[in-house]
Amino acid sequence: MAVRGRWWKRPVSVFRGRGAAAVVVAALLLAGSGRARTAGAEDLRLSEFLAGPARDWTGDGVTDARGDEWIEVVNTGAAPLELAAFRLADADSTIRFAFSGTLLPGAYLLVTGQQAVDWQRSQGRSATGLSLNNAGDTVRLFRVSEVDTVQIDAKVYNSIEGASDRSAGRLDPALDSWSLYDALNPYNGAGEPKGTGCPPTPGVPNGCTTGTRRTTWGVIKDLYR
Repeated sequence: MAVRGRWWKRPVSVFRGRGAAAVVVAALLLAGSGRARTAGAEDLRLSEFLAGPARDWTGDGVTDARGDEWIEVVNTGAAPLELAAFRLADADSTIRFAFSGTLLPGAYLLVTGQQAVDWQRSQGRSATGLSLNNAGDTVRLFRVSEVDTVQIDAKVYNSIEGASDRSAGRLDPALDSWSLYDALNPYNGAGEPKGTGCPPTPGVPNGCTTGTRRTTWGVIKDLYR
């Protein structure tokens, strides 16, 4: 069964967390129907990330500064994407995670720090996770081929975006305009970006689903039950 633009249980790999957040994290990566193709640079895009977790974002019952970081990507194309060629990295271009499987058109995929740790251990690498610096860093998305490695998307962020339980994301995956989702840790300072009062939206399209009112973590978890 193909699912377009929605999250669905993912049979390709096992996510260890439990609970509502685990359902979101365990979504979107499907074998799909029809023939998958390797994406062009414009198809797979960074969508949202959270660098400073202060809550249990994976739903495994433990709050972990390394394991609960997350990065979200989206397939902006019109066909399923084969993800084996894509990698996540940070400012120093160290590869932190290698994708696998297939992502359907319009679907979102969440990668957590714990998933990055598990992949690194499987490759015999140091278990550093996504290594997103709260004081500011760069999230990089690479496409690897036999002859070269190409950066197809990147986001440089600052300490405002990297603060506890704030995420930064694109309202439109095709544009380079990013918003701050700070409902869990409101930002009222004079710096940029300004706070929106919206909650982070791991695994689903970005934006305020219920306006810009302040919310709680319990309310957010209820969205994914």
